[in-house]
Amino acid sequence: MLESMAATDTDLLNEEYRVLNESCGLVDRSERGKLALTGSGAVEFLNGQVTNELAELRPGEGRYAAFLTHKGKMLGDLRILAVGEEPEGPPSELLLDTERVALQALFDMIRRFKVGYDVELHKRTVERGLLSLVGPRSREIAANVTGIEPDALPETEHTHVFAQAAGHPTRLIATEAAGVDILCNADDHDLVRDALQQGGAVPVSEQAAEIVRVERGRPRYGVDIDDNTIPQEAGLNERAVSFTKGCYVGQETVARLHYRGKPNRHLRGLRLSALAVPGDEMHLGERSVGHLSSVALSPSRGPIALALVRREAEPGATVSVGDHGVSAVVVELPFDGLARGLTSASS
Repeated sequence: MLESMAATDTDLLNEEYRVLNESCGLVDRSERGKLALTGSGAVEFLNGQVTNELAELRPGEGRYAAFLTHKGKMLGDLRILAVGEEPEGPPSELLLDTERVALQALFDMIRRFKVGYDVELHKRTVERGLLSLVGPRSREIAANVTGIEPDALPETEHTHVFAQAAGHPTRLIATEAAGVDILCNADDHDLVRDALQQGGAVPVSEQAAEIVRVERGRPRYGVDIDDNTIPQEAGLNERAVSFTKGCYVGQETVARLHYRGKPNRHLRGLRLSALAVPGDEMHLGERSVGHLSSVALSPSRGPIALALVRREAEPGATVSVGDHGVSAVVVELPFDGLARGLTSASS
């Protein structure tokens, strides 16, 4: 009986994985933390707090950034969306989207340092729903459901556009790999979700979506990175850090490491010989080189993981994992190579 249930669960996960890679999966991410900033000083204020450049941000554009301690350690990461009526004018509102685990730190940072700026802080977590379309048909389905011409959909990651879905206001946000996020009012969440499903999006589990995230090598704050992580260690410099902007909290450490130093750790992929447990320690010979963070059983790549690995364990090195005879090969991210074919949980 238990074996039959396990096989059914594996078949379902494999099917969800196929949808995410070949069609369009629907993932509910409404639990993410959401805030908004308004006021004439919002952009100037936030630009002095986060790692990416916001000074020239215009409505319809967005940025990914981190916010740091004075020593350059990450307190969280966030997506920043500029909203306004005039495309070439200054934003009237900044929408902030972060991992729920980082929401309080972001809220506290804004409350503490906005003094002296014309900035108002608004809570949006329970007022807004967030639905993610993941897969190659995401843009097609988003266009069909909202009536927007496909060419008018945002393409560059974090750019966004206002739209109507099932007669309700939404904001369509471009994500990686041609995905689309849909931000809506919480009261409209169920109706927007139903419209997306009727349009061809298939609900998938968070477990399936996590497999795809791990394969793409996208670290998650609170899982793969935390308040002991410097952005460069997590491979975030290109995506989240500007080295030409003015001062921001933690800039000195981030810039010094970028120009003069080498991080002691790097975010790496691990090809595991068998499934292991997040938190398992890795050893290169007798030396500890890190701990597993995200672990997934990929239907196409087998057991894989993410970890911050000390630099002496270079890509190609084999490390031991935990104390159950599991080994792993360290690889660059994202994961690539030939697919192994669908695998079962027992293989």
